[in-house]
Amino acid sequence: MRNAPALSLAALLLSTGIAQADYTLHILHINDFHSRIEPISKFDSTCTTEDDAAGKCFGGVARLAAKINELRDGITQAGGNVIVLDAGDQSQGSLMYTQYKGAAEAGFMAMIGFDAMAVGNHEFDNGPEGLAVFLDKADTPIISGNLDVSQSNLLNGRLQKHVVLDVGGQKIGIVSALATDTPETSSPGPTVIFKDDIDSLKAEVAELQSQGVNKIIALEHLGYVRDQKIAAEVPGLDAVVGGHSHTYLSSNDPDAAGPYPTKVKGPDGADVPVVQAYAYSKYLGHLELTFDDAGNLISAKGEPILLDASVKPDPTYAAKVADLAKPLEEVRAKVVAEAAAPIDGQRETCRQQECQMGNLVAEAMLDRVKDQGVTIAIQNGGGVRASIDAGPITMGEILTVLPFQNTLSTFETTGATIVAALENGVSQVEEGAGRFPQVAGLKYSFDPAKPVGSRVSDVLVESDGSWGAIDPGKTYLAVTNNYVRTGGDGFAMFKDAPNAYDFGPDLADVTADYLAAHLPYTPALDGRITRK
Repeated sequence: MRNAPALSLAALLLSTGIAQADYTLHILHINDFHSRIEPISKFDSTCTTEDDAAGKCFGGVARLAAKINELRDGITQAGGNVIVLDAGDQSQGSLMYTQYKGAAEAGFMAMIGFDAMAVGNHEFDNGPEGLAVFLDKADTPIISGNLDVSQSNLLNGRLQKHVVLDVGGQKIGIVSALATDTPETSSPGPTVIFKDDIDSLKAEVAELQSQGVNKIIALEHLGYVRDQKIAAEVPGLDAVVGGHSHTYLSSNDPDAAGPYPTKVKGPDGADVPVVQAYAYSKYLGHLELTFDDAGNLISAKGEPILLDASVKPDPTYAAKVADLAKPLEEVRAKVVAEAAAPIDGQRETCRQQECQMGNLVAEAMLDRVKDQGVTIAIQNGGGVRASIDAGPITMGEILTVLPFQNTLSTFETTGATIVAALENGVSQVEEGAGRFPQVAGLKYSFDPAKPVGSRVSDVLVESDGSWGAIDPGKTYLAVTNNYVRTGGDGFAMFKDAPNAYDFGPDLADVTADYLAAHLPYTPALDGRITRK
């Protein structure tokens, strides 16, 4: 009889040991920060001081740092394990980037203490030189497994294929990949070679497994659709932390694009959780993974955290932000126009259908050069980065909408080439790609259910106040921005256009002038783009 209690105790100790062998890892993550160092409004543009004081704003690096430090400190003090990841695109999107060219974003990342960051396509917006500036200031492993930068004298040896973190006595492998269409969406130049993302990830995972790493996270800048394909096809991944598509996921919000985490069956039949955390510092993702003692993922849960006014900004960061903002105030504060109603420039509309901001920008472009005989304007939806609220419009708001310092480009082209350009523009609408064409002087319909290359129909052009079918063989004068004209976002059909002039005024200035000439500006949709 005396042996029974001893046996029960042994069994209890054994069961306790098994429970203790489970390993839980907390992943705090962001993606597509896009230089939103200052707090943002509900329209994702820089928030006014008055609205921030009234509790109407979100995010900003001071709030982001406060929440990361709060969670990281709490988890660590409780004996837990935590890493902080960034899935790319710190760069481009506000006056902060225009002024400091990435150095400010990299400095704040170093202050926060990110454990790894994926290279985003917009890290190349100022060429390899721009990424080099970022790397000069970054104190974070910057990784991308499918980039070959050995031919770049600026980047060779400065990017890692993967990183292995020691977290609570366990090795955590982080692999990464960048979208292979980056040469179309940014400016990496000829010395940055892109390899297939899936093949590269498979090779990096195999390399880590050969080193005995059995917990591997993909930190990638590919987009939500591609994230899920990666999870389904790359063996050995335990989770995918993504970016690029600015996808809002939540298991508690019916308006979300999918659950957080989105679980995808991997090659071995096990669930692989996929997460993103929207963009612009509005949310902080928090994914909790639990592994058994053999390194198998047995649980994945979490939810993004809204960084609203309930999150008090870290005062040290807030003070530094205020110092960096001082040189920007004069430009930002200049009131240049007024809007009679909010002007919608949301990513979800401008990359899917006719949108108010797309109409505004395209009409502004066409208005500026119509006296040259230009009749067609095309603006890529991805070039529109924010909305504008009703009331006074400042130059700072316009520069947040149009931050890329693109210039007007005029050129000659045929009707057939215009139709080909529209086909390119709607070819990736399912993925919310930035190539979606907002237009002026043009009407068209498209059917996303049809095969790529045959989605566009009913293309009409305006002539002398009336609309008629586009003539494939006729030469038209068109205007776009210099990025699109030189082949960006897949518009390769414009690269060799005759009589091209890419050095017109800045698109932000053109838009500001157009708004000032139409006071108060009333946003509108008129059916120029029909989605069937």
